[in-house]
Amino acid sequence: MIKIKRVYEEPDRGDGFRILVDRLWPRGLSKEKVKVDLWLKDIAPSDALRKWFGHEPEKWDEFKRRYSEELKDKKELVDLIIEKAHGVVTLLYGTKEEKYNNAAALKEYIESHALGAKK
Repeated sequence: MIKIKRVYEEPDRGDGFRILVDRLWPRGLSKEKVKVDLWLKDIAPSDALRKWFGHEPEKWDEFKRRYSEELKDKKELVDLIIEKAHGVVTLLYGTKEEKYNNAAALKEYIESHALGAKK
């Protein structure tokens, strides 16, 4: 099972294995406070894509399409998340935007492309 959660929210036992999927470490948080099990900064969108998107809802579908293209070259990292998803995995993100963010796009990608292909 894959969940997403803002990294600034308190860790919870129900989070399972916690993976930070942002390229940059969240401002103002120590590694002890965040309780991240794994930081996969290389699975985050490229800087160019992240800056282009800017969490603008009207760009969401195109962002997901472009990010999916980038994820095709990151199969090992996607597979690592899938391996951990035999239990509960929580993908952590830093932005205040709860709906239009890279963790939501990554979860959707894994569930539709990667996990769907293994069924």
